Amino acid sequence: MKHWLLFLLLTIIPVTAVTFEDDDMVVFLGNTVIERAQKYGHFETTLTLASAKKGLKFRNLGWSGDTVYGHARSYFGPPQEGFDRLKADLNELKPNVIIVCYGAIAAFEGKEGLPEFVTGYERLLKMISETAKPREIVIVSPPPAESLGAPMPDMKEHNQRLALYSKALADLAKKHGHTFADFFTTAGNSTGLTDNGLHFTGNGYQAVAPKFVQALGLTLPTGNQLQSEPARKLRETIISKNKLFFFRWRPANETYLRLFRKHEQGNNVKELPMFDPIIADREKEIEALKQTTLAVK
Repeated sequence: MKHWLLFLLLTIIPVTAVTFEDDDMVVFLGNTVIERAQKYGHFETTLTLASAKKGLKFRNLGWSGDTVYGHARSYFGPPQEGFDRLKADLNELKPNVIIVCYGAIAAFEGKEGLPEFVTGYERLLKMISETAKPREIVIVSPPPAESLGAPMPDMKEHNQRLALYSKALADLAKKHGHTFADFFTTAGNSTGLTDNGLHFTGNGYQAVAPKFVQALGLTLPTGNQLQSEPARKLRETIISKNKLFFFRWRPANETYLRLFRKHEQGNNVKELPMFDPIIADREKEIEALKQTTLAVK
């Protein structure tokens, strides 16, 4: 048995289910694995069907390459700028539940980088608690990496690092009384799911979406439901909603709308809230399609 897998089996954490309530605002937060999830919709579709609650609203604040310090979110300034941006976003959304997934990038620093990662994560959790005051924070471990064969690198050592960081996240969740989701364990060691050993393809997201929901402690919808025509329409509508929110949250011309060139086109920032009623309409469609899908036998 590989050493990293043995380590993993010795450190499996009992699953505690995330709890939703009707009309909850749920925010996904993290780096690449979270941001790319909105493009394919499998995570959100499976999670929507797994929850018995009505009117759930999901917002994806994932940012590729981001860290717990906010490095990728700062356009031209220091990481604190990105951290403050996230704080403002959370203050606006006021989520009831926040699902956080960091560690895939930080784990490359190995054991030496773990103290700084944990310190930054605790700072992030404190900010989330004070700013958004969510009912529940879910700390999700990063998924395992995948060895694709030459000329791609063997990810065995990186999975050892990821196992170490996942264990630290479990301890962090326990320390602060947050829910922990062990995505590293549930995702397993499947192959053919990524394009570079780290980033899931569309088929990869489809394959691990049930495992992501399993890590959150929820009961999966049936295979017939997930493979049904209503489920396909549900996922398409979720993807459409995600695109609308992305345009509202991260407009392509943000430098002109909000930053140092806003003196040129800043008056157009008033158009961003115009996305909100369109997003609300999509969410009504999502709720209707959810009920139709769940009726499939």
